[in-house]
Amino acid sequence: MYHVIKGLVLTESQCWDPDSERSYQDLFDKLDTNKDGKVDVAELRAGITAMGMSFRRGAAEKIVSSGDENKDGGLDFNEFNKYLKEHEKKLRLTFKSLDKNNDGRLPYHILLHKARYCYYLLCDLISCLCSMDIDGTMMVDWNEWRDHFLFNPAHNLNEIIRYWKHSSVLDIGESIAIPDEFTEEEKISGGWWKQLSAGAMAGAVSRTGTAPLDRVKVFMQVHSSKSNRVTLLGGFKQMIKEGGMASLWRGNGVNVLKIAPETAIKFMAYEQYKKLLTPEGGKVQTHQRFMAGSLAGATAQSSIYPMEMMKTRLTLGKTGQYNGMFDCAKKILRKEGIKAFYKGYTPNMIGIIPYAGIDLAVYESLKNAWLSRYAKDTANPGILVLLGCGTISSTCGQLASYPLALLRTRMQAQATLEVSDKSTMTGLMKGIMANEGFFGLYRGILPNFMKVIPAVSLSYVVYEYMKTGLGISK
Repeated sequence: MYHVIKGLVLTESQCWDPDSERSYQDLFDKLDTNKDGKVDVAELRAGITAMGMSFRRGAAEKIVSSGDENKDGGLDFNEFNKYLKEHEKKLRLTFKSLDKNNDGRLPYHILLHKARYCYYLLCDLISCLCSMDIDGTMMVDWNEWRDHFLFNPAHNLNEIIRYWKHSSVLDIGESIAIPDEFTEEEKISGGWWKQLSAGAMAGAVSRTGTAPLDRVKVFMQVHSSKSNRVTLLGGFKQMIKEGGMASLWRGNGVNVLKIAPETAIKFMAYEQYKKLLTPEGGKVQTHQRFMAGSLAGATAQSSIYPMEMMKTRLTLGKTGQYNGMFDCAKKILRKEGIKAFYKGYTPNMIGIIPYAGIDLAVYESLKNAWLSRYAKDTANPGILVLLGCGTISSTCGQLASYPLALLRTRMQAQATLEVSDKSTMTGLMKGIMANEGFFGLYRGILPNFMKVIPAVSLSYVVYEYMKTGLGISK
């Protein structure tokens, strides 16, 4: 490709310089055959083919749709220039992630090793290695790599996907974030289930470590009001006085137990929803991730919601009231019927949308800002950046969805309170606003925020240890 561009696009006195805007301008002028200031799909396909370059099926369409910011069906020079520069930066990140010894060359065996789990990927790679390796050294250098893939949109950016997982890695007690992406290699080799298992164990340790703060949060959500103000310290004193130190972990068992089924259901549902919402062979866009993730979260929450209900009842229960999870389930079923297991279901489902949407939007914005500014040789952000981005995005999501979480908890707890009026979601919200004001919807937010940093720190440390134990490569 290098020699084709040099011979057909540029004058003999010029050298192809990918960083030169003049070079991109000359290439654009060559492709813009009708001189209307735009390169459409037909012009791009015809021009690249005429230069002797191979195109993947649908590549021209993907390039135009990815770079066409004003949606006029073609790329003007600014859009064309921006697309090529951004795409080249992503190619460099991928190349650097494969170039382990930093000598600027990729031996064939490294590339073939990466594709060993997928027959079709292996065949495709073997067929294009010869066209990449222009000088016949059995090595692919950066220029050959860039020149081959510059006009072939990347199917997945494995390095970015691998390093920027956060919903599997960081657990703050809520399981409604958009699921993480996994590379094709991770899916085919079975690495995905190891990572989910590591995440589940990390979540179990994290939730156990922050269970006292979670219990006092629920206690304040249900019992605190203007007339009966419950402080953080006062809540701890009441719980310890009633049931001793061990009571601070009441309800934690079922909270940990629901991690595994919820994680598995959400991941499987997410993959299926992505297939339904994404055109065959197309790249998953952010809005499609949001829709698929929200639907997957709703599916998983619907499946395990009775456990969520029991967790609230056990957390609020007094000493001797319930003899474990099964006793709690039997008493709820006998006294209130099967519908009681889905009290608070509506605000819980509605709460998925603001939490998942804001968490995804903030995290993607922070990730893209870091990648565009600081990613030079690798997409690995390091521990502090990853924890910081995950903490900020999760906190923003919690702020938006917290009033709905409070309504859910109060509806779940209504049968345990000495009140004759069992309010609906809207009735309960109106009552809180009338009696306590807007900030009444944020009762218990302090312990909820206090548990974020220890929760993400614990979950990350345990996740890394579990990855080592399960043999997951870095």
